[in-house]
Amino acid sequence: MSQTTYGWLVLAFPLAGTLTIAFARHHLPGRSAGWIGTGAIFLAFLAALGALLEMQSHAPEHRQMVSSLWNYASTVGVDAQMSILVDPLSVFMILVVSGVSTLIHLYSITYMNEDEGFKRYFAYLNFFVFSMLVLVLAGNFLLLIVGWAFVGAASYLLISFWYRRTTATRAGIKAFVINVIGDVGLVLGTYFIFKHTGTLDFLRAFHATTAGAFGHGSDDGDLVAGCMLLLVGAFAKSAQIPLHTWLPDAMEGPTPVSALIHAATMVTAGVYLIARMHPLFELAPAAEDVGAIGGAATLLIAGSIALVQTDIKRVIAYSTMSQIGYMIMGVSVGAYAAGLFHLMTHAFFKALLFMGAGSIIGAMAGEQSLEKMGGFRKVMPFTYGCFIVGGLALSGLPPFSGFFSKDEILLVTGERGGWHWALYVAGYIGAFLTAIYTFRMIFRAFHGEPVPEAVELKTGTLHHAHEPTNPATGEVEDTDVGFPGPFHTIAERAQPMRVAMSILALGAFGAGLVQIPKVDFVIDDFLAPSFVGSRLYQTHERSGLLIFGIVLGTVLGLAGIAVAYRVWVQRPGTATVVRERLRPLYELLVNKWYFDELNDALVVRPAAAVGRFAMGTFERVFVDETLIGGTTGLVRAGSAAVRAVQSGFVRYYAALLVLGLAGVGFYFLLQT
Repeated sequence: MSQTTYGWLVLAFPLAGTLTIAFARHHLPGRSAGWIGTGAIFLAFLAALGALLEMQSHAPEHRQMVSSLWNYASTVGVDAQMSILVDPLSVFMILVVSGVSTLIHLYSITYMNEDEGFKRYFAYLNFFVFSMLVLVLAGNFLLLIVGWAFVGAASYLLISFWYRRTTATRAGIKAFVINVIGDVGLVLGTYFIFKHTGTLDFLRAFHATTAGAFGHGSDDGDLVAGCMLLLVGAFAKSAQIPLHTWLPDAMEGPTPVSALIHAATMVTAGVYLIARMHPLFELAPAAEDVGAIGGAATLLIAGSIALVQTDIKRVIAYSTMSQIGYMIMGVSVGAYAAGLFHLMTHAFFKALLFMGAGSIIGAMAGEQSLEKMGGFRKVMPFTYGCFIVGGLALSGLPPFSGFFSKDEILLVTGERGGWHWALYVAGYIGAFLTAIYTFRMIFRAFHGEPVPEAVELKTGTLHHAHEPTNPATGEVEDTDVGFPGPFHTIAERAQPMRVAMSILALGAFGAGLVQIPKVDFVIDDFLAPSFVGSRLYQTHERSGLLIFGIVLGTVLGLAGIAVAYRVWVQRPGTATVVRERLRPLYELLVNKWYFDELNDALVVRPAAAVGRFAMGTFERVFVDETLIGGTTGLVRAGSAAVRAVQSGFVRYYAALLVLGLAGVGFYFLLQT
C-alpha cells in the first residue's frame, strides 16, 4: 500500500470506532466498548507505522504525497479537495497522537470502569483522536478548519463529561468559547492567504507565497495580518497567553481526558500549525516574533502560577502551558525540529504524570488537593516511581527525555542571537521554576507524614470516600454523574494502568536519546523534506553554546529540586514563612495573575452589557415593536380590509363586478 493509503486508514479506524460505539452501545456487553475504542486507536497507530515504513522507501524529495477522494467544496472560485497531505511532519504527528492515545485508552479501561457513562466516554474519546488526526493530516485549509473545529467540539464533550456538575459544564463552555475565538482567527487568517494565493491547498499556497503572491519583500501587511490571525488560532488551541484560561479549568474532566488533551492532542495543535505554515511565517518575521515572545511569556507566567497551586492536576496543567510555551517559542524562532522533538518527549512524560495523578487521586477517593495528600511513597511504589521518572524528564535532567529536547530548543534560540538572548534567558528561568514546582508536587504528595488514606491503603482497610469539592469554593459538588476518578482505582491494583504507565515511563526515560543535540540528527533528517526551502531550518551545525547549555540546564534542574526538597521536606514551615513575607506576590500567583478577572472586566462584562442593551432596546423596540409589530399590524390591517370586502352578499359582489367592468371600459375609452 502507498503511504497515502495508510494515511486514510489512520483516519478510518478511529472514525469506525466512534460510530461503532455510538450506535451499538446498547448492544455492547460489559466493558467491550473500551476494548473496541482502544483497538481502533491501536490499529490507527499500526497504520501510522505503515506510513512511516512506506515513506522510508522513497527518496527524501518524494516523501510529500497528496491524496484526494473527492471535491469537498467547489463554488465561487473556491476549490477544496477532500485531501490529505502525508509527509514527514504529518507522519510524525500521527505517530505521536495515535501512539500515546492508545496508551491513554488502555489506561481508561480500568480507570473509568465504574463510571455509568463508560460507553459514551469511549465514543467521545475516539472522536477526539479522529478529530486531531484530521487536523494533522489535512491537505488544505478547509479540511484543517474542519478538524480544528471538531477538536474544539470533542474537547467540550469530554471536559463537561460529568455534565451534572456545574463546574464541569462551565469549564466545557469556557473551553469551547475560547476555542471558537481561535477558530475565527484561523478562518480569517485563511481568508487573507486565499485572497492572494487563490488556492486553499497547502502546497500550492506555499509555492505561490514563495513565488511572490504577497510581494517579494517580507512583512507584507496582508501576510502579517494573516499570520497573526493564525497565531490567534494557535494560541487559543495551545492555551497560550492571553487565551489560556480554559486549560486549568479543563481539569474538571476525567483524568485520562486531561492526559489526552495535554499530552498528545489538542494543545499541540498550535505547535503543529506554526510548523506547517512555516513558509508563510518566515516571510512575516513580525508574526514570528509575536509567537516567540508569547511562548516565552507563557512559559514564565504558567511556571510561576504552578508554584502555588494546590490541586495536583492544576499543577500539571500549568506545567503543560509552560512546556507548550517552549514549543511555540521554538517553532517561532525556526527551531522546528527541536520544537517538534519536545512535543514528542513531552507527550510521554506529561501523559505519565497525569496517569500517576489519576492513580493517587483514586487512592484519595477523588480528592485532588495536595494539602490533603502525603506519605504515599511506600504504599504506592509503582506510582511513585513513575512520578519520579516523569518529574525528572519534565525538569530536564539527563539522561531523561526532556533534557535533550528542551535544551535543543534553547540552544537554537541562543544561536539566533540579538534580542533572542532574552528568550534564551527566559527559557532557563522557566527550567528552574519547572524543577521547583514539579518536585514540590512530588514531595507533598508522596513524602511527609502518611495521611489516613495512605495508612489504610497499607493496612488494606481503605474503604471510605470523600465528597468531592470544588478547590476554588470548597463547596461539595453534585455527584449524580460521578466525579474525578472512581474510588480506589490505583495503578498498583490495575494491570492495564500499569502497562500503559510502564510504556510511557520507558518513553519518558529514553525517548530523548533518539536525538542528542548537535551529536546525531535523526529527527532533523526525518523532518527535513517538510521544511525544504526554509531559511531557518538548518541541521548538522555545531555551536559553542552546546556544552554551556547542557551544564546550565542540569545545574538549574538540580538547584530547583534542591530548593523544593529544602522547603517542603527538610523545613516544611519555610513555605508558610515565605508566603507571609511575600504576600502581594503570593496573591498575584494564587489568583493566576488575575487573567480571569481581567478577561471578565474587559470582555465578559462589556459583552454582557451590550447584550442586555441590545435585548432591552434594539431587540424589544426596533425588532419586536417596529419590525415584527409593524409587519403584524400591516397584515392585520390588510386582512381586516379583505374581511370587510368579503361580506357574503351576492348583490354586493354583483355591484363590485359592475363597477369593475365600468372601470375597465372607462380605461379603454381614455386610451382611444
